[in-house]
Amino acid sequence: MQVLEQAPAFAEVGAGLQLGPNAVRVLEQWGLGPAVRAVAALPQRLQVRDASSGHVLGQMPLGTAFRQRYGSDYLTLHRADLQQLLLTAVQATGCSGVQLQLQTTVKSIAEEADQISATDHNGMKYTAHALLGCDGLWSGVRQHLLHDGCPLPTGHLAYRAMLAADDVPSAMAQDQVTVWLGPRMHAVAYPVRGGALFNLVVIVHGNLSVDAAPSGHQGWNHQTTAKNLLERLSGAHSVLHNLITSAAEWRCWVLHDRDPLQGPRQMAQGRIALLGDAAHPMRPYLAQGAAMALEDAQAVAHALMSVQGNAAADDALPQALQTYAAARWQRNARVQATARRNGQIFHARGPLRTARNVAMAILGERLLDTHWLYADGMGGEG
Repeated sequence: MQVLEQAPAFAEVGAGLQLGPNAVRVLEQWGLGPAVRAVAALPQRLQVRDASSGHVLGQMPLGTAFRQRYGSDYLTLHRADLQQLLLTAVQATGCSGVQLQLQTTVKSIAEEADQISATDHNGMKYTAHALLGCDGLWSGVRQHLLHDGCPLPTGHLAYRAMLAADDVPSAMAQDQVTVWLGPRMHAVAYPVRGGALFNLVVIVHGNLSVDAAPSGHQGWNHQTTAKNLLERLSGAHSVLHNLITSAAEWRCWVLHDRDPLQGPRQMAQGRIALLGDAAHPMRPYLAQGAAMALEDAQAVAHALMSVQGNAAADDALPQALQTYAAARWQRNARVQATARRNGQIFHARGPLRTARNVAMAILGERLLDTHWLYADGMGGEG
């Protein structure tokens, strides 16, 4: 197996991730439960607050309550830590059949009856029996397979910052995931690295000039300031305002996505399959982008192992990839659609905002919990 990676190193610009029980369950099945808990934080609750008044709109216990309900934890962690533990796990297998190759960009793909080849930017050709495109939002593999153009900007900007726990204002709880909801914006804050660091994401309606980012809209890590962000917010509560100004450095990028999947052929055709954002980029309003990629990996591995050892395994690979796509596309599409809907609810104004707040006050945990999502793989629906 050859893994072709475009980046010069297996590293990630600082950012946080929320992993619900459905994602943690996959890591546990891979034997990585202890490893991920060693680098993650275990928030005790999810709390939703009004971004202007600071009032608590609703909350849901996580921690022990979530593990008892779903059999796995709700964890928050640094993206680079997850990437490193996955890389370490691959290297620890000692499998000489896995070759990790950096600084390699696939420029062309050719399909034949019994194999597929990819040629990189240096003219090097790689031949295999199947190709898995895990190359993200701007996937070149997807363009070869579907020819459906670039993802479209959502009209939302995402600002990210990471700060030391000691720099977090004392009025801000650090043992929970806090979500602030306001008109045309929301913010999410939570601990990572066992509580040593604090991740903050603020999403606002707006646009960023394509010239402002070093690689056009693909240059997501455009550097900016708290002042620039606060100019886009109106009447942020003092705790949220102080949290934003406590971060020394902010980065901003334009959010893009695609419409929810319409069928399995958008995830696999012939000897090519797409995984993660290459297949189903989604808005971050359900905190499930990484989780769906992990679930994809689990599903495609299961499909491929089903033909392993078969004398006609090479011929059976296309069908195995179709089986993977058939098993995954509807769940991924549901998550994409739910994330879009959540964005409308999070950023609501006027009567919809009032109705949201009343519903959250009355229903509380029942409204915040997403049973069909978190229970997947343990006998729940979905």
